[in-house]
Amino acid sequence: MFQQRLNKLAAQHLSRHLRVLGSATGPVVELEGQRVLLLASNDYLGLATHPDVIRAAVQATQQYGTGAGSARLISGTLPPHQNLELALAQFKGTGAALTFGSGYLANLGTIPTLIGRGGLVLADRLCHASLLDGCKLSGADLRVYRHRDVEHLQALLARRPNGRRTLIVTDGLFSMDGDLAPLPDLVGLAHRYEAELYVDDAHGTGIMGSTGRGTIEHFGLESRIPFHMGTLGKALGSIGAYVVGPVTFIDYLMNTSRSFIFTTAPPPASAAAAASALKVLQRDPDRRTRLWANRERLASGLKDLGFQLTASVSPIMPILVGETQKAVTFAEQLFKEGVYAPAIRPPTVPESTSRIRVTITSEHTPTHIEQALGAFERAGKTARLL
Repeated sequence: MFQQRLNKLAAQHLSRHLRVLGSATGPVVELEGQRVLLLASNDYLGLATHPDVIRAAVQATQQYGTGAGSARLISGTLPPHQNLELALAQFKGTGAALTFGSGYLANLGTIPTLIGRGGLVLADRLCHASLLDGCKLSGADLRVYRHRDVEHLQALLARRPNGRRTLIVTDGLFSMDGDLAPLPDLVGLAHRYEAELYVDDAHGTGIMGSTGRGTIEHFGLESRIPFHMGTLGKALGSIGAYVVGPVTFIDYLMNTSRSFIFTTAPPPASAAAAASALKVLQRDPDRRTRLWANRERLASGLKDLGFQLTASVSPIMPILVGETQKAVTFAEQLFKEGVYAPAIRPPTVPESTSRIRVTITSEHTPTHIEQALGAFERAGKTARLL
């Protein structure tokens, strides 16, 4: 039975398998015995391999062990967890923070505390899967509005019965298109229709905004969006996620979020690493400067070659291909040319929108980018995309 299903996926060019890196993540990695440029990592600032971040993880492991041993509300809360939450709240300018083992757990655990049966959730069509799953788990009625379509969202809000509890859900920076949610408009609609707004800023944390506090800072809305979620496993180079907000909300979340209450605490090493990464982020703004310079250089080069990019304004620069088979072929040709940037296919993205999701980091050099552009040109011609 399972083999038949696997065969069907393979026939649709939708089968997947794990590819093991033989080195730490970075601009250049070893993959299947080959040295390749990595253009598929979310380690935007190169902090996963920063010496201070590694040192903090090692020291926490030596002092507190490899695991917390229990859930946070039993005996699993250790000083690295507390230190990280204090640092996050201070960095974000909120009253408190609560950390989770992953972004998926944070969304599954938080959304059902904000809305329940009888309520209405309105979510962007391209919301991350964890957001949509959290909405479904809440038991509220779920309606999807067209991607970044404020008029469609307003029409849905205007249609609902007066007084019905409503939650608007969106990514801050969309992971598969690289574009931003229209947060100023969403805040305005939430206020006008007395709805709440939940923002997942997983990909914005660390890179967006004048100080890297994220997409909400980028739009100057920190005083108008009281709580939001983000992750520690992308620009902060560790693993896990956080929710920040007022003290009373975080206390409520700690007492009601099932994915927090019933999950063993994250390893002390990952918490210490994330806290160290926050310090590096704040004292070394040149990393973000390099990231954005690299982004502009690569995006301009890809467009000049004739590739069709999404409306990205971020270090995520998807090249739209369309057909799944063509995207897979393009990715295979890129790998032969020494670049690893895999094909993204349904159900991760909608049908007929398969793509190569290109990401850049602060640690790529101008030489790396020129090498990448040459590889994209040759692979694009071989795959008949240029």
